[in-house]
Parts: sequence; structure tokens; C-alpha cells
Amino acid sequence: MDGNMRQRIHTTWSIRILSSITLLLIISANANAELLIRITEGADSALPIAVVPFAENGQIPPGDKLSNVVQSDLTMSGEFRALPPSKMLSLPSKREEVFFRDWRMLGQRYVLVGELTRSADKINARYELFDVNREERILGERAAASVNNLRSLAHHISDKVYEAITGVPGAFSTKLAYVTLDSFNGKPRYRLQVSDVDGKRSRIRLESEEPILSPAWSPDGKRLAYVSFETGKPVIFVHELSSGNRTKVADFPGLNSAPAWSDDGRSLLMTLSKDGNAEIYRMDLQSRQLTKLTNHWAIDTEPSWDHNGRGVFFTSDRSGGPQIYHMEKPGAEPRRITFGSRYNARPRPDSEGKYVYYVHQREGSFHIARTNLKTGEETILTRTQSDESPSVSPNGRMLIYATKQGTDSVLTVISADGGAAYSLPASEGDVREPAWGPLIR
Repeated sequence: MDGNMRQRIHTTWSIRILSSITLLLIISANANAELLIRITEGADSALPIAVVPFAENGQIPPGDKLSNVVQSDLTMSGEFRALPPSKMLSLPSKREEVFFRDWRMLGQRYVLVGELTRSADKINARYELFDVNREERILGERAAASVNNLRSLAHHISDKVYEAITGVPGAFSTKLAYVTLDSFNGKPRYRLQVSDVDGKRSRIRLESEEPILSPAWSPDGKRLAYVSFETGKPVIFVHELSSGNRTKVADFPGLNSAPAWSDDGRSLLMTLSKDGNAEIYRMDLQSRQLTKLTNHWAIDTEPSWDHNGRGVFFTSDRSGGPQIYHMEKPGAEPRRITFGSRYNARPRPDSEGKYVYYVHQREGSFHIARTNLKTGEETILTRTQSDESPSVSPNGRMLIYATKQGTDSVLTVISADGGAAYSLPASEGDVREPAWGPLIR
């Protein structure tokens, strides 16, 4: 491999951080903590649903209406098309007030109605979901949350509605981790942040003048692993979110990058170059014992466990350019997965073992693509030009990635088949490195 190709690999993979810090530092703007959401493309196959504004009894806190949050959640999945309340013929809150003929006339397949009641410091919700064509109730529940936690209640209802219709657990109560970059007193300021899946209620978990990269969630959602340059070199930390305690877990000579959790939360995959070449290792977090999983002259990086937690996907240039490989178990001969272009990197498999998603270069542009692991068929999912850092939702139905919107880096959520897209930019500035949190049930 010539020097130009190797440099190109370094600047685009996770190990690009060693040669692209200057580029990162000059992309500076003011990044507010909270993300926005913009619908950029809908899906033609989306199911029509009417989320009727919930009736309210008592002093309900001001702010986003619960029904608006539910409507936004379902729309963001790409599988539903919500009817605006202004087009509704009535605003029922219970079964007796639902006239199915009216909703059929409006072309609706499902109707969600409900009522909120304030009792002391709690908000109680009663809600019902109806199949308009069958004129049947398919979901009816009660739920409650504290007065200051109305958004969590809304996300919970969204999850229940989504599962009742699709049979798949909703992922709207999950969290996002991401990194923003702005400038303060002429110096770069990186912030590791955690928010709701729709970008709301963000909290800063770490600030640094040096780059923060590759956040990865533990399977219980209580810890983040990430790479920080705060010591002047790439080091892997594990961050306990409830206490803020941080533990340095990989500070070897050379590269320490690309952490990925095992299903039991007891070990991390990572890329280390402590012996001179970038290889994939597994670290037991209790004993700190390392197991070397690859041993090749090529650059092996960006590991990710497969759906059964035994095999590993990773990026390697052993074929002459970056491609995705799969090792069925430690010590097995890696099998090349991607062939559609000279550049495929940063693999992220789904939870069912059907697809692997990755960054794919074609005609000078970087897109998000997926390969069917059974048939080998490759599908390009995005139409934007500078896409990176894909992360799959824990239910496998959505995908988030970083891309460019004008001069800013933003996050975009798409359905897993690429049929719908919603951008989540910071209100100003640069946001990148998204990681979708696990389902906590």
C-alpha cells in the first residue's frame, strides 16, 4: 500500500483522529446544548395515524404537549404519517367519542386518544389506540410520571403504540450520546452530551479543549466508553453517568481507540497499536487482561460485536483498501463482507444478524450503506454527501449518522431501509459522533 492510500485510511476511519486534529479544530461555531428536529424526507409507505391532543384536567405543566411529542416520535420512525390536529373533525378523549366513519373519511388507519390528570406531584395518563378499519381497540393503558417528567411519559406512550402496531419494541425512551464542538475564548471546546432520542433534555457529561471521539454505550445504559485526547494522546475512558466517575482503561503507547462493549458489559473491544501496528483487542474490564484478536500487517480497526456476541465485525485494509470483515469467533479466519467499492468502513451490525451498516464511498461522496449478510446484496441508504458514524437503534428499525448540512455537521435519523429522514442539528454549530443507547425495560 502506498503512503497516500494509508494516509487516506487514517483520516477517514476512527484512527483518522491522529492526522485530522487540525481539521477538527478549525470547524468551530457556537453549538447550543439542545438539538432541533427537522423533517427532510418522508416515507411513501408510512401508516396514517391521528394522535388526538389529550384532554387535560388540572394544572398540566407548560411546554411541549404530550400528544405533540408522541406525534413527533412516531413520525421520526419513518413508519407513520401523523394527521395535523387542524385537520381533525373532532377531538375525542375516550372510546365513546370516537366516530370511526369520520376517521376513515380522513384516510386514517389508527387513532390515539387520551386524557391527562394532575394529582399532587404526578401526571396520570389514560390512553387508547384504535384500529379504524376494524373499529377495535388494540391498546388501552394507564401510566404516570412526575410533573417534571412529562416527556418521559410521552416517550413511554410512543413505545407502547409503536409496539402495538408493529410488534417491535419502540426505541423512543432510549438516549443518544454525541459530541458537539464550539469555540470559547478562541479555543476549541468539545462537549460529550447525552439527550433524549429526539435531541431534547440534553446534558453535558464532559468538556475538553481536546477531541472527544467514539462514545459507546454499555448494555445497561449506565456507562459510556469513549476516546479523549485530554492527556495529549488518545486514551480510552469509561464514564459512569450517575456519579460522573471516570476510569482510564487504555493508555498504552500509540493508538487507543474505537471501544465497543460486550453484551454482558464485562469487556471492551478496542483498537491498540502498542506493538507497532493497529490490531483488535478484547479487554476484560475487571482484570484488565488483554486478548489479541487480530494479527496482521494491515490496519485492523473499528471493531463491533455481531448480533450473537461471539463474532466481530471490523475494518481492515488487508485487501488494499478499507473493507468490512467478519470474524465468526476469536482466532477464526476473517471473511470479507463488502465488495461494492474501494472504501467501506465503520461497521455497525443490527441486532438480528440480518444486516451490517457502514460508511461507503462512491464517486467521491461518502454515504451510509448496508449489506444483507445472507445474500450479500448492498444498498446505499443516504443521499447526502459526507456521511459518517452510523449507529443502529436497539430495535433495528432506525439509524442515526452524522453528515453535513451547509457548513455545519448535523445528525440525521433515517428508517433502516432509507425510506425517511429527519435531521437533528444543534441550533448552531457542529455535532457529530452519535451513539444510540440501549433499550432499558
